[in-house]
Amino acid sequence: MSVRLLPDYLINQIAAGEVVECGASVVKEVVENALDAGADQIIIDVVDGGRTLINVVDNGSGMSKQDLLTAIQRHATSKLPDDNLMNINFMGFRGEALPSIASVSDMTIDTCNGTDKNGWHLNCNTLDVRPSDWQSGTRIRVENLFSKTPARLKFLRSDRAETMAVLDVVKRLAMSRTDVGFVLNNKWRFPKNQPLMERIVAVMGEDVRGRMRPVDVESGSLTGMKLTGYISEPTLRRASSVDQFLFVNGRPVKDKVLVGALRAAYMDVMHAREFPLCALYLTLPPENVDVNVSPTKNDVHFLEPGHVRAFIIKSLRDVLGQTMLHSPANVTISWSEHRSTGAFAPTDFSPKNHFESGVHQPNDNSNFGMFGNLHGTDTKTSDCGAVEKSDDADVFQLQPLGRVIGQIANKYILATTGDNLVVIDQHAAHERITYENLRNHTIKVQPLLTPIIVRLRIEDVNAILTITKDLRDSGLVLDSFGDDAIAIFEKPADWDMDWAAVLHDIADEVRAYGHSSQLNERLHLKLANYACHHSVRAGQKLNFEQMDALLRDIERTERGGQCNHGRPVYKFIPITQIDGWFER
Repeated sequence: MSVRLLPDYLINQIAAGEVVECGASVVKEVVENALDAGADQIIIDVVDGGRTLINVVDNGSGMSKQDLLTAIQRHATSKLPDDNLMNINFMGFRGEALPSIASVSDMTIDTCNGTDKNGWHLNCNTLDVRPSDWQSGTRIRVENLFSKTPARLKFLRSDRAETMAVLDVVKRLAMSRTDVGFVLNNKWRFPKNQPLMERIVAVMGEDVRGRMRPVDVESGSLTGMKLTGYISEPTLRRASSVDQFLFVNGRPVKDKVLVGALRAAYMDVMHAREFPLCALYLTLPPENVDVNVSPTKNDVHFLEPGHVRAFIIKSLRDVLGQTMLHSPANVTISWSEHRSTGAFAPTDFSPKNHFESGVHQPNDNSNFGMFGNLHGTDTKTSDCGAVEKSDDADVFQLQPLGRVIGQIANKYILATTGDNLVVIDQHAAHERITYENLRNHTIKVQPLLTPIIVRLRIEDVNAILTITKDLRDSGLVLDSFGDDAIAIFEKPADWDMDWAAVLHDIADEVRAYGHSSQLNERLHLKLANYACHHSVRAGQKLNFEQMDALLRDIERTERGGQCNHGRPVYKFIPITQIDGWFER
């Protein structure tokens, strides 16, 4: 068979297969063009999930007659004035959206640039342009989606599902531009110039109000990265990633580097099958990120993905690691009178100091071989164990968890602060304290007299060798042993496991995501299990000194609001809520 050039209509339909998957992708392309045209109010209407009608009206700059005719030709764009694909500062840029959509539907365009005497109407089927009374901005009307490629229709989902997909697109674009107003089907409204927190509430739901933590971090002039936005407190989570909104230089993305960094940041405060909520905006120099990697523009490639991932993980963990004494909610409270050693000093719950005879609670961490000098000089009991006499106002100012008043079922500590009753899970609290104390010590590395040799596929060896520095930071020192094997020279002390399975898992993750969190997750699991088994138990009776010491320690502990498994450590119950129970 001889080689031939395809006709234009078939080329456009092939391009449409890459760009136009459903009604939601049409809405995404058209709305992004509206944003690039300077619109600050966009109205979207869809009928039957978009298969019957998609109508998008914006108040952007509009087009002249010549620009209108050029816009529906392949590879036409106004977004690359210097022809530099590494300097893209627009939402849309590929120049394929309008001709691709027109090739699989009946599309008309009404537009006016404000300088012509009249507006213009274009029928994309006949390429007929005529004057119209359209006064400003642009309207794109797409009817009978996939009518010219009927085989594509059977792959569309139900009208309700397609409408929800459109809503998801509009939500992501609305989160990317809070200065722009969006209206979908006259049901979902996002006013322009809406404060970011209010838009987050409008998009994610009322339950996020007051439970999102601000992020505002810069990496410095060397890399020029900045991360802003909000992340959820660990006790606020979803069963899926539906409320994770990630943006790179203002563009909504679903990037594996960002998703992996978010997961790693929450690793020891949330269960692996649960998902945090976020609205995170990463900005970096355009030359350090390639957004021209897919027709849908959902994916990006970072020049240095390892640096981006490390920056995000550290930034988010710093936010999640804020103690009660330094959280944003307490910035108006003075802590200068709080008696503290300044360093984390875990409370000693050994029987010789606290428990009545016959009750034993081990707290000797020295046999945990991964860590050297676990206690050091920091094992003395916190001097916050005893509360000096003061009035209620002073106690509320100095102690966020308040004053201990008792214990319920030998499981929960009760305290009062201000107009709240506080309930603290004693096991979860001590578990977090123990875990954080373990994390703050350097991993002890065990050199091996005889290296462990693991046979792998050549591609697995190459994948693992790309992250040897990260593995070394986790206590695993290795190198290649020929083309198809890895030699382990040092490993974390007391880690006896199936290293072949571990390296296989690491290689799989690196090839899929460009990084691996396998060792960190295994370290977290080991520490979490140890902390769980060496902490105060539910059902264990504590005296007032022990309970108060536990509360003072958790107030100064990073990520103290939840245990290592993601369960809450404490709950505040307003007195007004209790009044309601008793109809007062």
